[in-house]
Amino acid sequence: MATANDKRVLNSIFNPNLPFGDVVEDEEEREEGEGTEDNEAIKEAKRLELLAVQSAENGDIDQALDLFNQAVAVAPDWASGYNNRAQALRLRGDVLGALDDLNKAINLSQGKGKAACQAFTQRGLINRLEGRDEEALEDFKKAACLGSEFAKTQVVAMNPYAALCNQMLREVIGKLKRGEADEE
Repeated sequence: MATANDKRVLNSIFNPNLPFGDVVEDEEEREEGEGTEDNEAIKEAKRLELLAVQSAENGDIDQALDLFNQAVAVAPDWASGYNNRAQALRLRGDVLGALDDLNKAINLSQGKGKAACQAFTQRGLINRLEGRDEEALEDFKKAACLGSEFAKTQVVAMNPYAALCNQMLREVIGKLKRGEADEE
């Protein structure tokens, strides 16, 4: 079982664009089906994922990807494996492979829980980087509904009306602070 520190390290390596406090913990096993906590395949997949994280920390993305591939082969119905492998694929430059894995994680999690939250957030980031803002916004909205604070900030940042309102509000507050308020 991964410690809290292991989870933070994994998150910071594979989710470098997420704020440090927006940690998505690996509780998918409880959300993906009954009794999966005792499933030997998931225990082995977690062991392999920890080794993969260590490889990634050492800069060996190819070894990390190989270990994530093994984890997915051992527990093919566990969404976390696809989420984590997607990050290694993204780091290696395989955006299409990462998107395939994120879609698989979303399907396996049925769009619910922390696995889906992480997958929607990561897919949103990829879509945003690829210039597909509408798809990114939809993914961020779904992740925000599942609890991602980072996704919530992205939804606000991508809303042109919110940006305009925020700009107008800043101007009004600035005028008030300077004593320039219009008298009507």
